Amino acid sequence: MKHYFLLGFLCFLVASCQNEKVISGGNEDPMVQIRIDHFPDMELEEGKELTPKRIALGRKLFFDPILSRDQTISCATCHLPHLAFSDGQTVAIGIEGRRHFRNSPSLFNVAWQPYLFMDGGNPSLESQVIGPIEEHREMDIPFTEAMARVAAKQEYQNLFQAAFKDDVNPYTLSLALATYERSLVSYNSPFDRFEYARDSTALNTQQQRGLELFKSARLNCNACHQLPLTTDFSFKNNGLKLNYEDEGRARVTNNMAEDEGRFKVATLRNIDLTAPYMHDGSLNSLEEVIDHYASGGSGHRLQSPLVKGFSISPNEKVDLIAFLKALTDTSSYKDYQL
Repeated sequence: MKHYFLLGFLCFLVASCQNEKVISGGNEDPMVQIRIDHFPDMELEEGKELTPKRIALGRKLFFDPILSRDQTISCATCHLPHLAFSDGQTVAIGIEGRRHFRNSPSLFNVAWQPYLFMDGGNPSLESQVIGPIEEHREMDIPFTEAMARVAAKQEYQNLFQAAFKDDVNPYTLSLALATYERSLVSYNSPFDRFEYARDSTALNTQQQRGLELFKSARLNCNACHQLPLTTDFSFKNNGLKLNYEDEGRARVTNNMAEDEGRFKVATLRNIDLTAPYMHDGSLNSLEEVIDHYASGGSGHRLQSPLVKGFSISPNEKVDLIAFLKALTDTSSYKDYQL
């Protein structure tokens, strides 16, 4: 089965590759095309192609604290590879211990997201990367100042010339970070091997029972967490709160009447690694998440009609959690580190 086309030297998920292909854009830095049979095509605009040098440059920037005002944190501070690019904190913590009001989401598979942030307030990865750099509660530095710091280092100038044949500028800096984030792909979990590679041994009987529960009309988890990406990218009020301090989608639309408390449906991939859960990190475990949905939610006036409660036995809950843990793919996270 042809899962993933990628340059050999990158070594991303090589163990599950049966075919590799380089689509050349020149001998110095050939283009990398990522294809996963059971995922939608990764559609890239012209000029945003992935290449080894661009990915490596973006990775270096991602782990470099040069992009924060006091040079104490980097992008990786809130997006740790071994936690599926989340951070294990209730909410993101920036320079000087400043606390954000939202949980840090996983970055795996962001290449398929049609908009970024939990409220969908950003249309592209290139513009999204600017937000945390300038945000007072995160890295707290004007993007132009961060860019000047990078440009002042000859090593970076050389790397930008090699990757883009251009100097450090707003476009190339944001594109380098975005390119690295697009390369973060998670698709080779036990679930994937069972469901799409037809490996009947990839899930044990308990996990298979959990998968059936996940798909069942009674629980209806896959109504929003649609396979294979485990999200439909829609905005839903899941009844987490009766009164929302964080207005969610309404922060973008200014439409409290229709969008209060609506957040983008989160991916479930690697969910065992990304606790705590929900937009504010208020649920500490998968057990608590299941209990929330089983209870039927808070009854907020905009709560999705899909959140209506269900019955689930203790044994079924264990089965469901076993399946959710089978969505974990840690086969390559070390390859994404600096």
